[in-house]
Amino acid sequence: MAEPALAGQASALTNLAGPALASPPTATPARARDYRIDLLRGIALVMIFVNHIPDTLWENLTSRNFGFSDGAEGFVLMSGMATGLAYGAVFLRGATPAEALRPWRRALTLWWVHVLVVTCIVALFALTQHDPAVAAMAVKRNITPTLENPVGFILPLITLGHQFAYADILPMYIALMLAAPGLLALAVRWPKRLMAASLMVWFIAGYFRITIPTWPGPNGWFFNPLSWQVLFIAGMLTGLALREGQRWLPIRRWALWLSWSFLLFAAVWVQIGAVANWGGHGLWLLYEYAYFPAPFTSFDKGFEYLPRLLHILALAYVLSALPLLKTIANSPKAAPLILLGQHSLPVFATSTVLAYVAQVTKAMNPPSHLLDAALLLTGLAILYAVAKARDSQKRQKIIAPARA
Repeated sequence: MAEPALAGQASALTNLAGPALASPPTATPARARDYRIDLLRGIALVMIFVNHIPDTLWENLTSRNFGFSDGAEGFVLMSGMATGLAYGAVFLRGATPAEALRPWRRALTLWWVHVLVVTCIVALFALTQHDPAVAAMAVKRNITPTLENPVGFILPLITLGHQFAYADILPMYIALMLAAPGLLALAVRWPKRLMAASLMVWFIAGYFRITIPTWPGPNGWFFNPLSWQVLFIAGMLTGLALREGQRWLPIRRWALWLSWSFLLFAAVWVQIGAVANWGGHGLWLLYEYAYFPAPFTSFDKGFEYLPRLLHILALAYVLSALPLLKTIANSPKAAPLILLGQHSLPVFATSTVLAYVAQVTKAMNPPSHLLDAALLLTGLAILYAVAKARDSQKRQKIIAPARA
């Protein structure tokens, strides 16, 4: 098992946001890497993989069973943090046009990875759709139109106009990375104004249910960039502050108390049916008779409505204040999860394809807890192997110039 310190040498920052940018000669000395982000991103990736294989015992152990948000919220929040860390330096000192547009290169990488994932999914279902259960799954996952007219759906797929369920988070992230140069420029000049504008866009999109249209089908993007940008920007501002050795939100005892209380309340709500029924009825009364807007009284994931948003922000705030988390992140035992987090793009792409393989396998076989465990353990082993291989590849790129 690799030591965490060794696992981080290949990249100074996150893999998903993009390669680290070189600091200018006058920059402050390099800081020791904070492995908490890598650890939490690795945990989020594992939970997303588990949740993307429905109807297993193991999905009952993921965070969505103990609160309103799930691994997707953590994934996007930390991706914003990684973007601030990876690309913030040049904006803080004044980016040239070429430097400012570097996030677009990452968006291009995300795009072709998404196209590759979608291609693998189409091939998988083309080979297995003879099974009635798989054919029914293809309908539910929005894959059937592509199977019936593959040539006609090439353009919608590569332009993100048509998306499959369980493979639709990368399009949202591509859109956010395309907006990242402008967002970073605003973030370093008017961070509070940017956050206020972000919240306004989030509310308007949720209130009027404005989303990005899909085609040729009539449905909009499930992960609405106009709504989820609020998490990405909150993470970006946090990442920029971390790069400056500061906190975006200072630790306050009252804020921690409120955050812990909300997390406990959310856990009770999710775990106890009577509380969920009472709470849901209360929110309905607020919406129906007190005219509270839907973004405040619903749990719609696509628009990242307030209960989900507050939960992930409270969770992130509490975790950032826990000294124990840094201790765990610096432990050699956490190295596998840290490695997954440091190579999150290849890990996430592979996990999406593996989750679909597992779904198809489950559909073609009788229910079995043993089969579920085998699929999950095999998948996690493959994901670790992918992260390990990617880490070795990046090390070789670093070592080769030194030997030349």
